[in-house]
This record gives sequence, C-alpha cells and structure tokens, in this order.
Amino acid sequence: MSGPPRRTRSIAGQPVAWLEAGAGRPLVLVHGAGGSAELWPRQLDELADVAQLLAPDLPGHGPLGGRGRPSIAAYAEWLDGFLDAVAGEPAVVVGHSMGGAVAQTLALLRPERLAGLVLIATGARLRVVARLVELLRHDPREGQSLIQDLSFGAPAPRECGELVARVLREGPPLVTLGDYLACDRFDVRERLAAIRTPTLVVAGAEDRLTPLRYARFLAETIPGARLVEIEAAGHFPQLEQPGPVNAAIRAFLAERHDAATGGRAGARA
Repeated sequence: MSGPPRRTRSIAGQPVAWLEAGAGRPLVLVHGAGGSAELWPRQLDELADVAQLLAPDLPGHGPLGGRGRPSIAAYAEWLDGFLDAVAGEPAVVVGHSMGGAVAQTLALLRPERLAGLVLIATGARLRVVARLVELLRHDPREGQSLIQDLSFGAPAPRECGELVARVLREGPPLVTLGDYLACDRFDVRERLAAIRTPTLVVAGAEDRLTPLRYARFLAETIPGARLVEIEAAGHFPQLEQPGPVNAAIRAFLAERHDAATGGRAGARA
C-alpha cells in the first residue's frame, strides 16, 4: 500500500515533516518511541473520509533526522507548536505508546488544544525494563530485536513486524535510547484525574510492553474515559488489528461531532 508523501515546512525555525490525508476536523497521529509517521498506514488510508489526518515525525525521527527531545514534556511542548502551526483548531490527538504519554502531558498542560484523546497501548507510567535500556545503550541492534520480540501478539501479520523493524532500524540509535529513557521517567498517575478531555483508551489484549492493566487504569482514572480492548493484538494494535481500532476511532470521532453539534450530526458513513 503506497501512502501519502511527506509534507515539510519550517516551524519555529526548525524543519518539520508529516504525512497528511483527508480533510475536515484534524486528527493527529503521534507515534511511539523510536518510531515515525510511517507506523500509521491503515489509519491514514481508512480514516481519511472522516478527518484531516496529520501524522508528524517527532523531532529526531523520520528522514529529517536531527535530535530527539530529552523528556515527554519537551515532546509535548513540540507537539503544542505543531498543532498551533498546522492543525489550526482543537484536534483529536491519537497517541501510541510514548505518543500516548505525550498526548496525556499535552492534555494536562494545554487542554484547549485538544478536542479529544485516543490513547493506544500506553499508560500513565511507562517504566522500561533495565535489560532493554542496557541493550539500547550498548548494542542497539539487539535492543531493537528485543523490542520486536515483545511487540506483537500471536499471530501478527508478517508485514507488521517488517514495518516496525524497518522503522526502528532507520532511526538513530541515540534517539531511540533517549525515547526509552524519557518513557522510563514518565509518571502522571497522580495527575491523571485532572484530564478533562474526552478520552478513548485502546489496548491490545496481548500487549507485553504496556499490559492491559495500564489501559484499565487510564480508563478508570480519567473522568468519562472509555476502554476498547482489541483481541489478538499486542503493542501495535493499529497495525495488527486495524479494522477494530479504526472502527473505535471512527465511532469516537462521531461522538465528538455529535457533542459539538448538539446531536445534530445527521447521517454518517
């Protein structure tokens, strides 16, 4: 499947790249640690009829390269600037793994930027096993292999593993290490109840990196949040089971539209 070409522009004097599809209300797709915008192919393809999809490469990720950010809060500050420059109105932000941590942080710091949150395979605390950090620091290829081994439920489509492996391989090892260190320091458990943005939580039932209990805690603690569990999926449900994930996002967008229009949304696809 060929996806949309990357768009680039300068924001605050720095080059920024993103994939874009569709038109309408902005839906921003934020990838996880060591990832890139390319990890959202089925969302960019199948949700373009209901939103303007924007999938940015976080700093240091994707073909532009450069430096990553030292903390989740710093990535959230960058995302705030991206939304201001590109989205043009409050956006529904979809965050996967580390991207979900970035989205939670933005919801706490700048809730006016957000029309909704979709948190996929993430948690309010993202502790990283010491063995993974050690490998990423001293033997990045072995660290990437361990990520790969832990990422998928069985059976995952082969192309999912190939895509994730390629994106990790193409990413600068120091950026990936920095991402996992930032995740390891992330903890908003005590602040989670302050999030007032409408929230959907999506979790793979077989996720070994951010287990299902993480998602249940998010759904139980964020006021009004709803949880969708995806069977036969691990840490990348948007790749492993895109149909149910996209259906959940589509329904959430319809709910947000109904809420914004007082229930007068009319017929929807």
